[in-house]
Amino acid sequence: MVKLPAMNSTLAPTAVSGQAASSGVGSASPTFSPLYQQIKALILQSLQSGEWKPGELIPSEVELAVRYKVSQGTVRKAIDELSAENLVVRRQGKGTFVATHHEARVQFRFLKLMPDAGEAHQPENRIVEVKRLRGPAEVARVLDIKAGDSVIYIRRVQYFDGVPTIQEEIWLPGAIFKGLTAERLAEYKGPMYGLFETEFGTPMIRATEKLKAVAADEGAAATLNVPVGMPVLGVERVAYTYGDRPVELRRAIYVTSAHHYHNELS
Repeated sequence: MVKLPAMNSTLAPTAVSGQAASSGVGSASPTFSPLYQQIKALILQSLQSGEWKPGELIPSEVELAVRYKVSQGTVRKAIDELSAENLVVRRQGKGTFVATHHEARVQFRFLKLMPDAGEAHQPENRIVEVKRLRGPAEVARVLDIKAGDSVIYIRRVQYFDGVPTIQEEIWLPGAIFKGLTAERLAEYKGPMYGLFETEFGTPMIRATEKLKAVAADEGAAATLNVPVGMPVLGVERVAYTYGDRPVELRRAIYVTSAHHYHNELS
């Protein structure tokens, strides 16, 4: 497998202030955060604590306004931002729900490889290897853990219409993903991030990716059934959960002879 450059930066968590829900948020804050940002931070606290779980309906804007002792417009602005960040999903006539990786629209947020022809669809997965080991220094640095701390290493191949198209190496913090085994991954039929969310309480909130054109080495060529030296796309991802905590390092090789990397910018 071609070794990609390690991520050289991470985004620091944004500091927001907010009083406890029971005391309101109207008093002055040393950071002078806009009121809607304080409400957003309080809603995020409830999401992170699991008060409202993925896929569940959250209280209405009116109920949240009463709870936090602010106007409904302030709550709406906070929820607008959470919706834009894909943390909640508005459904007309039903309310606002916590985003979940089990929804197709969320799954394709993190799967950017699209077919040149035909409809986008989920790949088939083959788990090649899962093992627990001591984290190499470069992996530990990205995951913000100590070198030598336990990590879960996963190697898998993804197939589109029976053709091996993506080879991945994934590192996860061992302390968070205790009990994750090859058998559990193989028997789970949904997306991997759905398993992380449901069984380990760790939804992936956002990710950064680095893309680079590389040449397939012998290992990748054998796995993906392409010639050694063939141009392929190398992708390195760092995924984050609540609190902007890095919880996954993923390095992948994409074969793009029948696919392309698709991203929408706004």
